[in-house]
Amino acid sequence: MDLDFSSEQTMLRDSAAKFFANECNYEEVKHIEETDQGYSPKLWQKIAELGWTGLLFPENYGGYGGSFLDLVIIFEEIGKACFPSPFFSTIVQCGLLILEGGTEEQKNDLLSRIADGSLIMSLAQYEAETDYTYESITMKAEQKGDAYVLNGTKMFAMDANIADKLIVAAHAGAAGLSLFLVDADHPGVSITKLPYVSAENACEVIFKDVEVGSNDMIGAPGDGASLLDKMYDKAAVAKAAEMSGGCERAIGLTAKYARERVQYGNPIGGYQAIQHFMSNMLIAADTCSNYLYKVACMIDEGDDFSRDASGLKAVANEAYRFVTERAVKIHGGIGTTREADIALFYRRAHPFSMMCGSTAYHYEKVAQSLLKDGLGAF
Repeated sequence: MDLDFSSEQTMLRDSAAKFFANECNYEEVKHIEETDQGYSPKLWQKIAELGWTGLLFPENYGGYGGSFLDLVIIFEEIGKACFPSPFFSTIVQCGLLILEGGTEEQKNDLLSRIADGSLIMSLAQYEAETDYTYESITMKAEQKGDAYVLNGTKMFAMDANIADKLIVAAHAGAAGLSLFLVDADHPGVSITKLPYVSAENACEVIFKDVEVGSNDMIGAPGDGASLLDKMYDKAAVAKAAEMSGGCERAIGLTAKYARERVQYGNPIGGYQAIQHFMSNMLIAADTCSNYLYKVACMIDEGDDFSRDASGLKAVANEAYRFVTERAVKIHGGIGTTREADIALFYRRAHPFSMMCGSTAYHYEKVAQSLLKDGLGAF
């Protein structure tokens, strides 16, 4: 397995880092977070022009046919910049679902529009009482002739407030969990942005007598769980990449602060306790980063990566929370204020650790996978 970056991937990383440095510094991030939209349409179009929104999709669907490692590089830079955008919800969650289960007509239409930046999408899956298991989803899609009628409420639908289309998970009668395409501006759809610790666009979406044609399903009736499983294996890796990038930048900001903050006549970075904190933070971040590249390469080489995706997400969850908690401690009393840049990372650590599955959820998946393969005795 070759873990070296190609010259093109190095250029991609440098280009992304330069873009964020010039276009979206932390003051701009804070400004965007305070807007109702929670993202910058101008910056969204710019990253579309750079080709990021089409990086993951084949050329025949308007994309660029990039590797998954290319996407990981972009997500690391997004994590370093704390870039507020619908990139994860649109390209990864919805884009991968369409790529995996959509019809040719849906792929040609929707993926090409996602790739050129003209279509934003949101996945409406979770409910007030659901967990990460698909069995806990209770929303029904009642069949009405050749159509289905949706009624119910979805919670924490990311970027639904700015989305053009939603993918909704609901039970299609006896067929089971299915995925439905719904226009976000449908008169029966009501979207409310929720207060969220990371200041991202988490929304409540209420459906009232929303009629959806059978041709507006992603996959066949009952395919919802299998399609979501395939998407979430890759989505967990993408989110881990964002967290890994966040760890790296949080350590950099903290090291800079420790060199500049003087206490008792010396920079605090010279004290052994702070050095121990920083060393442990770096070990956690490096472990996450190295595991990330391994799993990304497994995806590109076509290996079975499902177990490692769960292991990686669990490691990333713990690393990001560990690094940002200690970064805040080293920053002292300003660590959680809006003025301190480190707070951008700290506020994202907990909600990111819940996205695509919590640590306990993924450790359980790893354990069940090992038991299934007869490795539990070891």
